[in-house]
Amino acid sequence: MTQPNAPARRYFVPKGGLPPQSQLVTDRAMFTEAFAVIPRGVLSDIVTSALPFWDKTRFWVLARPLSGFAETFSQYIVEISPGGGSNRPETDPNAEGAIFVVEGTVEIALGGKTHSLTSGGFGYLPAGATWLVNAPDGAVFHWVRKRYIAVDGLPAPDAFFAQEQDIAPTEMPGTNGGWATTRFMDPTDLRHDMHVTIVTLMPGAVIPFDETHVMEHGLYVLQGKGVYHLNQKWVEVEAGDFMWLRAFCPQACYAGGPDPFRYLLYKDVNRHAALP
Repeated sequence: MTQPNAPARRYFVPKGGLPPQSQLVTDRAMFTEAFAVIPRGVLSDIVTSALPFWDKTRFWVLARPLSGFAETFSQYIVEISPGGGSNRPETDPNAEGAIFVVEGTVEIALGGKTHSLTSGGFGYLPAGATWLVNAPDGAVFHWVRKRYIAVDGLPAPDAFFAQEQDIAPTEMPGTNGGWATTRFMDPTDLRHDMHVTIVTLMPGAVIPFDETHVMEHGLYVLQGKGVYHLNQKWVEVEAGDFMWLRAFCPQACYAGGPDPFRYLLYKDVNRHAALP
């Protein structure tokens, strides 16, 4: 099997709105002790948030630290209207960020340079960085935020920018290309305490065992559909759905439908477990 070519790399973008009064209330939204599923139909106008120092911008907050659940990260879908943006996007000096653009063009000014990220663009913004962001014609991107865990004797990572289309996916062993990961961070670089990747499963491919591990996850389905096995429950998901997994939640899946099943994945890595 071969990897999906460039035209197949599509990213679902929420459009907001409000369901009609005739729609059934029951949906696939789920919140359990081990995982949450936020279907794309939940992303309506009335659940958006506004944040200080952002102009012409609204946010769908998909995840935030919760005591007794997932505690390491927050994740937003950011929709900037034409001409919007922020001269002070991050108000927490200890927060690092990762941005992945799914629609339009985002301009990020950092260190005297302006980086233009189109659909498929990725940016890593280290804690304490002073950056600005704007979208002259409007844009939508994912923003993952995490409090950086510094280690004595280990320098902090530098900012960097990339396009998904320029990164060769890493095939998982023995899958003949059916399961692959596009890695934005170098997995051997221990300066990073989080990884953001894109996982691709071709139709019919599987993650063939219940992964049960210390990493927390945020998974946003960019394309296609699949079935996830989460803590002994089978859950159907499709493009635009978000899954939020706490540490040690068993997880496996298989891809269905005619398109590749692709999702943006967050996980915390490379640090000792915090002890009380």
